[in-house]
Amino acid sequence: MHDSTFVHRLISLTRKETRQLVRDKSNLAVGFLLPVVLILLFGYGISFDLANARVAVVQEQHTPQSHQVISALQGSRYLSVQEYPNFVTAQRALQQGKTDAIVRIPSDYAQSSSVGTGQLQVILNGAVTSVASAAQNYITGALAVQSAVESDRQNTPSVVGSVSIEQRMWFNEASNSTWFIVPGIIVLILTLIGAFLTGLLIARERERGTLEALFVTPVRPLELVLAKLAPYMVIGTVDLMMCLLAAHYLFDVPIRGSLFAIIIASLLYLLVALGMGLAISGFAPSQFMASQVALIASFMPAMMLSGFVFDLRNLPVAIQVVSQILPATHFMSLIKTLFLGGNDWPLFFRQCGILLLYAVLLINASRISLRKRLR
Repeated sequence: MHDSTFVHRLISLTRKETRQLVRDKSNLAVGFLLPVVLILLFGYGISFDLANARVAVVQEQHTPQSHQVISALQGSRYLSVQEYPNFVTAQRALQQGKTDAIVRIPSDYAQSSSVGTGQLQVILNGAVTSVASAAQNYITGALAVQSAVESDRQNTPSVVGSVSIEQRMWFNEASNSTWFIVPGIIVLILTLIGAFLTGLLIARERERGTLEALFVTPVRPLELVLAKLAPYMVIGTVDLMMCLLAAHYLFDVPIRGSLFAIIIASLLYLLVALGMGLAISGFAPSQFMASQVALIASFMPAMMLSGFVFDLRNLPVAIQVVSQILPATHFMSLIKTLFLGGNDWPLFFRQCGILLLYAVLLINASRISLRKRLR
């Protein structure tokens, strides 16, 4: 009997919230039109650079010539060089995001370079196009500078042209920055729809006086929270589908991971964003304050500190710590991996577990914010 009463009240409240949402044309416009503007604007108009690139070097045979190559790479202030014992270990590091590029020095490099046919293999992590492009330029530039220095020291013609580089791009064969940007836009859109729109709900009702009408009803805070979340979950789901369709058909972004995993992770993050907005709305004294706090606490950090705009490794340590507190940071790394790298189930379960914890905490915070007002 108790369960049926709870369900009946929840359905009635959800209908009320849905009718209220449909009547609010401004919220509908933000919910459906703004995501379209964002994905077109960011998808076509943004690219990023890198301040430092990690390079894994594999020497198949230790020779003076191979050590020369390593010295050349270490001499660049743009490169962070680390040697790996074999190619398999370096490949694993590249797949796990621990390095940005692999420079493979083959066993016959010393002999072939002496006759002008030396060849190096450079493998780039194309999941982040700006990183791959920067790493390519830094590696080529470092080798060219070292070749010029050696030729000047030995008073011989430069042999930079005698060494060719075999380049391959992993995770982003097209070297298209849009592949990197579009998954991040999904994070921003879900953050905006979730936190900003729901951030006004309770504060608006409090200002209009409609919240007091619920004081004399048996409605409980949790029921009110769930009813307010439901319509915006629908809007967020529609926005998510639009983003996935645009990514695939408009921007030709590959979806190498499980589509089911992407949808589950996205809906879980949407619930986190909605819970954050509702908690802000419950504690904020006015709509203006709620909108400002929602913008500062959710969308701006998701934009600046989640890894969408800046490589987090280039930020101060204190900022890196703050970024790890943000739900958007965990979702950003997960969705980019699922889109471009494929299924990484340990990462999926770890990040989804973190997002689930945030969802529980934020929904509970929303319930607490209403407990003192609804008896």
